[in-house]
Amino acid sequence: MTSASLVARVGGLVLAVVLVVLGWGRGPGDVVAQTTPWVAPASEKANKNPLPADTKAVEQGEKVAKVNCVPCHGNQGKGDGPAAVALNPKPADWTSKKVQDEPDGEIFWKITTGRGPMPSWRHLPENDRWAVVRYLRTLAGK
Repeated sequence: MTSASLVARVGGLVLAVVLVVLGWGRGPGDVVAQTTPWVAPASEKANKNPLPADTKAVEQGEKVAKVNCVPCHGNQGKGDGPAAVALNPKPADWTSKKVQDEPDGEIFWKITTGRGPMPSWRHLPENDRWAVVRYLRTLAGK
């Protein structure tokens, strides 16, 4: 294991512990998040991914996901990361037909805005968020 992957793994586990301690997904405000569909505004759904669907963008997205998303979404994007046990609603399964059928703009909007236990990742560079969408697309049906 390289030092970079060890740092990413430890960082992910620390985030998972923080999520559990904070009880994300269990607050009274999350009742609405659990009972209403999470749908992006039409204008956001219509946004197109500006990154090419190439290896470079996918690798960038995988790197960002491994550092930031694995604690909740898991190593394979199935929503089964170590923090998932404490979250309600559970993290999305990126390999599912439901997620794969969402437009790129909707996924980008969800990553950016967050809701309930899903934090906003607005602080990440825009290209990194779009790259995660490119990576997520490679997980279809896995």
